[in-house]
Amino acid sequence: MNRHFVARRLLQVVPTILGIVLIGFLLIHLAPGDPLLALAGEHGDPAYYAFMRARFGLDLPLPQQLGTFLVRVVQGDLGTSYVQGRSTLSIILERVPATLLLTGSALVIATASGITLALFAARSPNGVTDVSVNTLALGLYSAPTFWIAQVALLIVALHLGLTPVQGMQQAGSTATGWSRGMDIARHLVLPAFVLAAQEVAALVRLTRSGLVEELARDHIRTARAKGASEFTLLVRHALPRALLPTISVIGARAGHLLAGAAIVEVIFGWPGTGRLLFDSLQSRDAPVLLGLFMVTSAAVVLVNLMTDLAHAYLDPRISFR
Repeated sequence: MNRHFVARRLLQVVPTILGIVLIGFLLIHLAPGDPLLALAGEHGDPAYYAFMRARFGLDLPLPQQLGTFLVRVVQGDLGTSYVQGRSTLSIILERVPATLLLTGSALVIATASGITLALFAARSPNGVTDVSVNTLALGLYSAPTFWIAQVALLIVALHLGLTPVQGMQQAGSTATGWSRGMDIARHLVLPAFVLAAQEVAALVRLTRSGLVEELARDHIRTARAKGASEFTLLVRHALPRALLPTISVIGARAGHLLAGAAIVEVIFGWPGTGRLLFDSLQSRDAPVLLGLFMVTSAAVVLVNLMTDLAHAYLDPRISFR
């Protein structure tokens, strides 16, 4: 891998994250409404309002608030939650593991299912299996995540009773070890599959197209003429090349996956950052909203960086572009 390519991509991360911080700060602080109502309520006296504004620095000019915030961010301080009165960073970090578990599981499910279905579809282009897989992918891709989540909740959880309805663990459970892990897995399976649905659709269509294109190349014809089995042609010769654009798409859709996770977390009561975002929006907890915006955006930037580096590693030609 070309070192100049790596250095250039790493240097792009800093101004990108700085721009995200600036945009997020301005969007949240210029939004309609007074965050002081979340601090002091609607029936406080002027003296108490003035005290709360001074305590949280809301009485300062916006440029000065931005400068103070940037200094704190560099020091690893995202401020104090208006509602909970605790460190914003600690509140977010408490929710991150649940979101990583959900999105990580959904990504594994989507990748494994998408590649497997694409292999079946590419074996006989325009055949019954191919048409069926493409129809399924189109349906999943067209359906909104919130609609899939609600239908799955009604049918699988409420009507059939195959999975718990909401939460990450059984309410009031004190289980530990293996029992706790199994309880979390039972609560995880439905929201993870719902979150993975649209990603499966995108990966199936892209990987299937790449496989069909690769199977028509000369080196595949040569391998087939030498007696290689169709399984070998698909898995060993066509799939590695077809996966290059798929890897890029997985990284590019990281933001889409996180956005979908917020909806799924709210519907299924999953205690992650998406549920925290929803609660913070309702209470106008600006520090937590800004912290979530920053952490999520930085995660998407870093995932895209790792995707570009992985793509460059698998295809060295990219390093010299």
